[in-house]
Amino acid sequence: MSEQTNTTPAADPAAGGAPGQELPATDGAQEPAPAAAPETATGAPAPADGPEPTAETTIPAGDAAAAEAAAEQQAERAGADEPDYKDLYLRARADMENVRKRARRDVGAAEARGIGRLAKELLPALDNFDRALAAAEAEEGDGEHHLTKGIRLVQQELIGALTRIGIEVESPQGEAFDPHRHEALAQHPVEGTEAGTIVEVWQPGYRYQETILRPAKVVVSS
Repeated sequence: MSEQTNTTPAADPAAGGAPGQELPATDGAQEPAPAAAPETATGAPAPADGPEPTAETTIPAGDAAAAEAAAEQQAERAGADEPDYKDLYLRARADMENVRKRARRDVGAAEARGIGRLAKELLPALDNFDRALAAAEAEEGDGEHHLTKGIRLVQQELIGALTRIGIEVESPQGEAFDPHRHEALAQHPVEGTEAGTIVEVWQPGYRYQETILRPAKVVVSS
């Protein structure tokens, strides 16, 4: 019986082996497969080792500046729409003060009109007192009758009442003629008197504050 020699054929260069290199025998055993990736509890593969992803999103610089500008504009509009309560208070206070001033002015004007109307109704009575006194003095001569005293007393009381409410009697003899306050009934030259001077008062005038109720009727030198 002849001896058989077990030789291993040479490696095929196309198969990746080096020429003349022998391949180890495997004896029919298979190499173990690579280990599979571990799974999570849900069955999904576990993430590989490495940096974890973050939830932050990087915003470009231009978009951030635009968003900030828009927020500032919105805040400015909100501030502009909000009413200025201090300004509203000052305006309301000024309006109220103007109303008070106007009311006081109207009340004063109404009071002046009422006093002036009453005084004008009383002036003819005062003129009659003057005429009665002039007639009584002319008849009595040197003496004064008790009736004349009574008339004079009533006249003085009436003039005093008018004075207390602000009405003034004007008897401008010797003053310069003022067409806004006096009424010239006659004009003639008077020796030693400057032209335009009141030399005689025929009827006294009456004034309330700056209002002329009746101008004085006078004679003026020329």
